[in-house]
Amino acid sequence: MTNMNQFNIADAKAHFSELVRKALMGEEVVIARDNKPLLRLVPIQPAVTERKPGSAAGQILYIAPDFDAVPAGFEDYQ
Repeated sequence: MTNMNQFNIADAKAHFSELVRKALMGEEVVIARDNKPLLRLVPIQPAVTERKPGSAAGQILYIAPDFDAVPAGFEDYQ
């Protein structure tokens, strides 16, 4: 479980680098105005860069019989 740290906007501005470090370490950082939470500082999830063959196995429910047919009017583009 993460610890919640709440900071008002002025403190967050003054200690932004420290708050980023805390968020990257998994701590919950909340920015507030007048003691009312406005937003949560969280790290961006890394994008999936490597595909895994077979990861969609069993997830395709239906493929139309003419799935790979050339649409009418596009015969010249084959």
